[in-house]
Amino acid sequence: MRAIAETRAVRGTRRSFLVGLGRAFDLVRRDPFATAGILIYAVFLFVAIFADQLATHDPHQILYRANRRVASNLPPFGDHILGTTNLGRDIYSQLIYGARSALLVGISAAFAVVLIGTLVGLVAGFFRGWVDMVIMRVADVALGIPFLPFVIVLSSFLEPSMWNVVIGMALVVWPSTSRVIRSQVLSLRERTFVEAARVTGCSQARILFVHIAPNVLPLSFVYGSIAIGWAILTEASVSFLGFGPGNTVSWGSMLQNAYVSQALSRGWYHWFVPPGICIILVVVAGFFVSRGFEEVLFPKLRD
Repeated sequence: MRAIAETRAVRGTRRSFLVGLGRAFDLVRRDPFATAGILIYAVFLFVAIFADQLATHDPHQILYRANRRVASNLPPFGDHILGTTNLGRDIYSQLIYGARSALLVGISAAFAVVLIGTLVGLVAGFFRGWVDMVIMRVADVALGIPFLPFVIVLSSFLEPSMWNVVIGMALVVWPSTSRVIRSQVLSLRERTFVEAARVTGCSQARILFVHIAPNVLPLSFVYGSIAIGWAILTEASVSFLGFGPGNTVSWGSMLQNAYVSQALSRGWYHWFVPPGICIILVVVAGFFVSRGFEEVLFPKLRD
């Protein structure tokens, strides 16, 4: 009897997870918003991986004209698809390498937020009681901390680095994910397949990570996609304010350099418009993915 109950519990867990995964893949095929978001991510991921091949120049290299003068403020033409900066650096190459910096920060921060938020939500929702109360009070404190000022203060104490954004998100943004995961776990822990696992004598750790965790992963992935956009936007904001690393090319540092050089008043739109569009596209892609997956996670919203 115990073996039969264990088998039913495992099958119930797998069936629930596979059904949710199947709905997710079917949604990607049918929903234009989710499809558009994933395609945007795929394009930027391709650019980041093959940045060395796609870029035409070293993004830090100061270029010179034939007369040995610095090739500064050149308009878009020929080898310089988007022109050059006031210091003679190729804007197109900076834009390409900026995708690598953006996705490195975005994916790292999203992974940290999802990992911490999911683990905390699983523990709080499963054990409930004083464990849940303590964790949720800590989450309330974290939610009250303004994120961007926190990252700026963190950067002032630590060495300027893109990883400050990752650390800041890991410390402050996880409560949003953990609260949603917790509410889902509170429902899952009362399901039949979980009761069957308890009957078989499964340990609490096995029930939590083998039977319950796979069923909340799709929800974690959705919040991860949102976190990617927020991390990239935050990194751009920090770099624009001058708190980013000076030796790393990013879309935020491009905007900061364009602002300092008064690119807007001088009409150098080819300098600051492309990185701005890239930031917008990545943030919008996260929104598209999350919006599309609402039909899978919350079927009642279809009405």
